[in-house]
Amino acid sequence: MKTKILNLIILLGLILAVSGCEKRIFYCEDCPPSVPKGLSSITGDERVYLFWYENDEENFDEYWVYRRRDDESHYRRIGITGMGEYVDRNVANGRTYWYRVSAWNWHGEESELSEPTYDTPRPEGWNQIIKDFNRYPYGSGFDLSRGEVVPYDDPCCDIYLEYYDEVFYLWVNDEDTYIQDFGFTEDIDDLDYSPVEGWSAFWDIELIKGHSYIIWTWDNHFAKIRVEDFTSHYGMLFDWAYQVDPGNQELKPRPPKITIAKKEKEKKKTMIYKKAGA
Repeated sequence: MKTKILNLIILLGLILAVSGCEKRIFYCEDCPPSVPKGLSSITGDERVYLFWYENDEENFDEYWVYRRRDDESHYRRIGITGMGEYVDRNVANGRTYWYRVSAWNWHGEESELSEPTYDTPRPEGWNQIIKDFNRYPYGSGFDLSRGEVVPYDDPCCDIYLEYYDEVFYLWVNDEDTYIQDFGFTEDIDDLDYSPVEGWSAFWDIELIKGHSYIIWTWDNHFAKIRVEDFTSHYGMLFDWAYQVDPGNQELKPRPPKITIAKKEKEKKKTMIYKKAGA
């Protein structure tokens, strides 16, 4: 009888020991989430795309996004999101905005604000076409400030196209406007910031499909184009972006992942290409 009771006690002890090995999750109610890291941005046309690394706390709830303008001293909350990205569409081209992000948990505790990042939205366009000025003078130039095709000899023309001896050339229309070949890029957003050196000593530069080019206009604005393709009737299909803030060299990169910014741009490019009928 004693042996049976002893065996029963041992069995009960084993059961309690096994049950005690179950995983237990403890939540700290006085521990705010870690500060969001890696905040970066993509410059858009009347919009700014924000990205950061997502928190891995099990009791994470949401992010708050804060913004201030250059002429403001305090950050204001502009949005809430559950993902590590946010699009600010309430911005104006040519104005600089500063951003910070915080994380919240289920217990209503907020982290410290992230390190800031800033951005200056600027106009951009896709699938634009200009043609050789010798054959199509009225459709050969481009006014970057307005995003419009103009004659090559128009006073507002910044750049124009020439096709000579089976080679395409891009010309600047003013001796105080400079241009340089940035090299091959997968996308126009791979060109992030305009340099201050390396400008061509000539008014024209040879164009290569897939290359991006930087323009520094006579009135101190920076712009970029990417040659998407060469078309029939001696034309060039290109994407472009223009910084309306004078002297601002920011043209901004794309983070190394497919994002909502990329998806939105591809959708707009497809629509514009169909309208162009290239």
